Amino acid sequence: MKPKIDFSLENAAWPALLVDDTGTIRSANQAAVTTLGSAVEGESPLLSSVWAPENPFTPERFLVHWQRSPIKQVSITYRLKGGNVGVIPTHLCSLMREGQRYYVFQFLAEVSAPTIRADTAARAESAPQPMDAGVAQKQKLDCAMQLIRSVVLDFNNALTTILGHTSLILTRVQPGHPWRNSLVEVEKSAEKAAEIAQYLAAFSRQEKDVHGLTPGNLNDLLRRTVELFQTPKNPKLQWTLQLESRLRTAKFDEAKMQQAFVKILDNATQAVGDHGSVVVRTRNLDVTEPLRDGGVAIVPGHYVCVEINDAGCGITQEIMPRVFEPFFTTKPDHRGLGLAWVYGIVTNHGGSVAITSLPGQGTQVRVYLPALKRIVKDQAYNYDELSGAETILIVDDDDMVLTMGQTILASFGYNVITASNAHKALDIVSDSGNPIDLVITDLVMPNISGRELVERLHKLAPRLKFLCVSGYVCTNHPEGEEDNYLQKPFTSQELLRKVKQVLA
Repeated sequence: MKPKIDFSLENAAWPALLVDDTGTIRSANQAAVTTLGSAVEGESPLLSSVWAPENPFTPERFLVHWQRSPIKQVSITYRLKGGNVGVIPTHLCSLMREGQRYYVFQFLAEVSAPTIRADTAARAESAPQPMDAGVAQKQKLDCAMQLIRSVVLDFNNALTTILGHTSLILTRVQPGHPWRNSLVEVEKSAEKAAEIAQYLAAFSRQEKDVHGLTPGNLNDLLRRTVELFQTPKNPKLQWTLQLESRLRTAKFDEAKMQQAFVKILDNATQAVGDHGSVVVRTRNLDVTEPLRDGGVAIVPGHYVCVEINDAGCGITQEIMPRVFEPFFTTKPDHRGLGLAWVYGIVTNHGGSVAITSLPGQGTQVRVYLPALKRIVKDQAYNYDELSGAETILIVDDDDMVLTMGQTILASFGYNVITASNAHKALDIVSDSGNPIDLVITDLVMPNISGRELVERLHKLAPRLKFLCVSGYVCTNHPEGEEDNYLQKPFTSQELLRKVKQVLA
């Protein structure tokens, strides 16, 4: 039997539980006993005894994921006194006592309308009426959304490790190496998994995407996307990249825009076959008066235009009006959303898509994205320029991510120090014998978050530079933080380029 411990909420008017990291209820105040019944009393009661099966996860799994991505309020379904089941908004926090972690559950509202179990139907006359189905569904969905966000975080950490190591090895392997093709396939599979993680993250996000767009260089994104198609399967396919050397900055969601370009390039390569050619161009465009490109209206403003031309079979005039219809395709497998997916992504970025084509004369697809007036430096794939000698501290609570980051940066000449939590990072920076040039920190960590760590370290070392990373899709960057942020999962090239950018 585990002894009860002193609980500051023992006399609170609202129900409160103190739970240890094994899921044992170490203390329950009188209000909790009144609400939950005798299940929270006795010798070492378990949280599972009052945890309703309607929850989408077990209490043990819930505590693990909540610790990885804590939020203050969660709607949880409990077994109530008398056999009823009710959804209760719960305030959650964690604390440490003598090296032991505890969780405090505080019920924020009375359960005014619990659902009734079938075995308590005989007491239905005296019991409250079932809650509105829409409200119950929303509360359950909130719980599921929190679980999805936690899973995406873990998934992105694993994918970051896979992509980081694979892309690093690819930079060292010669084009003719017998294992190179397999490594490319591993990288492509990991990138596909990253897309799935992005879908889940977008699904679990409560706000719109418009605040999640970050400034970037479309040239870099296009180079990486074209590389996905330059495989031994189509060695005779000719690629021409005519990229504006001083391309304006555009704000975009990198994962989604890459999906759009992949879809366009996939159509182009299938149209030209094994011996055709595809041209990818970028240019800055200033529109001073309303402009029409085919059936698309371009309003005045500054744009980056991406044009993808293929010398393929073209599109007939009968099919052209339907190219943006959902699920319309001329491909035999009849899969996917086709160009409707491209249209949705681009228009959600505030841009436009125009297509012109004639049978036998190829197809031209033009993507217009609103641009900022500033120029972003064009980062080409020159791995020799990505080396450095600075000292970098990596802070992450995932050991695999720490190992991956250290392996990549050390192989390019950097002196790398790692810390598995914010407390160790503070100790390292406080030590004058460890002059640090750059701190790379995960934003979501237990006890002290990455953002709080940055604030503390900035007071210790005002000139210290920072790069924040996260497996979550960040939608609200503080002013100026976009240039110092890297979304997980990322490749070794993306990490090295970002490190160079921040250090510069």
